[in-house]
Amino acid sequence: MIRILLFILIVLGLGLGFAWLADRPGELSLVWQGQLVEMSLMRAASLLISLIAAVLIAVWLVRTIWLSPHTVTRYFRARKRDRGYQALSTGLIAAGAGDANLARKMTARTRGLISADQEPLIHLLEAQTALIEGKYDDARRKFELMADDPETRELGLRGLYLEAKRLGAHEAARQYAERAAEKAPHLPWAALATLDSQSQAGQWDDALRLLDQSRAAHVVDRKEADRKKAVLLTARAMTKLEGDAKAARDDALAALKLDEHLVPAALMAAKALFREDNLRKGTSILEKSWKHEPHPEVARLYVRARGGDTAVDRLKRARKLEALRPNNAVAMAAVAEAALEARELLLARTKAEAAARLDPTESVFLLLADIEEADTGDEGRIRHWMAQALRSPRDPAWTADGVTSPTWLPVSPVSGRLDAFEWKASPHALSATVDHDQSDADEAIRSLPPVAVEPHAHEVVPATRRADAPVILEAEPEEPRVEPSPIKVAERKPVEAVADKPAPKKGKAEAANGEQVPDPFFGRPPDDPGVRDPTSGEQAPEKAGFRLF
Repeated sequence: MIRILLFILIVLGLGLGFAWLADRPGELSLVWQGQLVEMSLMRAASLLISLIAAVLIAVWLVRTIWLSPHTVTRYFRARKRDRGYQALSTGLIAAGAGDANLARKMTARTRGLISADQEPLIHLLEAQTALIEGKYDDARRKFELMADDPETRELGLRGLYLEAKRLGAHEAARQYAERAAEKAPHLPWAALATLDSQSQAGQWDDALRLLDQSRAAHVVDRKEADRKKAVLLTARAMTKLEGDAKAARDDALAALKLDEHLVPAALMAAKALFREDNLRKGTSILEKSWKHEPHPEVARLYVRARGGDTAVDRLKRARKLEALRPNNAVAMAAVAEAALEARELLLARTKAEAAARLDPTESVFLLLADIEEADTGDEGRIRHWMAQALRSPRDPAWTADGVTSPTWLPVSPVSGRLDAFEWKASPHALSATVDHDQSDADEAIRSLPPVAVEPHAHEVVPATRRADAPVILEAEPEEPRVEPSPIKVAERKPVEAVADKPAPKKGKAEAANGEQVPDPFFGRPPDDPGVRDPTSGEQAPEKAGFRLF
């Protein structure tokens, strides 16, 4: 574009010059070697310009002829290079698509058309072709050659890093990532890989320093950097909690400023404050976190914030927590647990059933089983709740890379990735695939079997009585009492006299007149030690040397 403008300006200048000369006519006289040459000024200018143009054309023609061999060589060289780059491009596309045959063919063609010293990407094509063919050793050697070349150092280090990760050589991968981050701190993969490796090793201070550098270099955006820094500060607070509660508190509070939704940071801050006997501020942090997201661990720590509280005090705390987020399953379950400890069984059952209707999970039905055991002790009803727990979805847990942990961890134990744990249901839990809703919970509560209590003496229990129904006692009808035949005893004799008397015949008793009468107790004589009470089956008692019937 600039050249066109210059050409137009030159032509315009020449036109203006000729117009100026045409407006001012004149004669030009020239005496050369005794010859007088006269011509108009316009003709003289035209001849001069034509002479200059002819000289330029002649110079161009001579130069073109002189440089023609080099021009022809350069033309064929450029054509060959273009064919080589076309083959290189086709080979890289084939390698990316997984076409090993075409990639190998294009690699050989590229080698014949372009020198590897001129184009380093040939090493990349050869490495990618070796990878898709399964020749990992050859690929690794190619990546090492690329890592030694300043032009392809970052590309070679990334290839070596990915190969080390594939082989499970985490230490080698960490070294490659650190080397790349040192040479090129603007590479996101190198910075994040080094950050993960330092976090996995527990080097929280180095990880925080590297994260600040990456944020300053705009490698990580602001939101992601704040989240990762909050996780790192929480992890460092966990290591300092036992030895330095004050430093742990500062780190946890700084993490909450960066991400107020990070539940582990709120838990760490509250624990550190409770160690400093700052109950009010610790509970305030937990209440703020609870308002954002009701979490069972927050409820558990809030209810047991003070070690000297009674079960009734803990129940009051749970009720206060429920008031902050009413009609919430986690809050109702917390109240039910506290009520069970305080032996408020009716309240515990009511809250647990309400929580089951809102979110029928395994822990809620297990809680109902515990309440049933404490309230009625009915094995059938306990087994009913246990069966519902087995069929219900699993409760959420800290999950990362397919594994669960009872507590939050800053780094995944599987992949070593920072901030990998999330509060969600376990993906491999079979019961999590079962679809349970409020109607299922209502049906489970309605199908609760009645209490099967064995009636004691003088107690009648209705067959369909619920656990919370009052027990109605009714008098049991007395059995008809068997009265012995009237026996007139002439005189009371001591036991010895009775014992000295010959035993009467079986099934008879001696009356006052000396006659034998039938014994009403199983036909045995009264003095037979085998006499039993017909009601209880126990032996008849003895008093003052006499045998009583």
